[in-house]
Amino acid sequence: MNFVSVRIITGGVARLVDFYERATGVPASWSNEDFAEIRTASATLAIGSTRTVPLFAPGSARPADNHSVIIEFLVDDVDRTHKNLTDFVTDFVNEPTTMPWGNRALLFRDPDGNLVNFFTPVTPDAIEKFAR
Repeated sequence: MNFVSVRIITGGVARLVDFYERATGVPASWSNEDFAEIRTASATLAIGSTRTVPLFAPGSARPADNHSVIIEFLVDDVDRTHKNLTDFVTDFVNEPTTMPWGNRALLFRDPDGNLVNFFTPVTPDAIEKFAR
């Protein structure tokens, strides 16, 4: 089994895609106006419209209602990335902070309120873990 993607359901696909394109520097691949993907080397962030929910099961997902998942991206330099995000991210949860597990992390919310973590490994163990 391979983990492939995380999908966000939103009422504003274009708005959220624009946000993630700016935040990651990765252009989206659009299937149609209701679905786009931000594809990185290791995984994909899919962004789907509320109009796609009934295709799975009516009422099975609600936009802007996530309180348990953090979407994480490995970045080269979290401090530099933080500076680049300050022009358009409006809700930083924390400034870059070195976590006990060896990552320097920046937590913020996307326009739908989803938590996003950009992090850089900084301790030898964390660097080794992500060098694989």
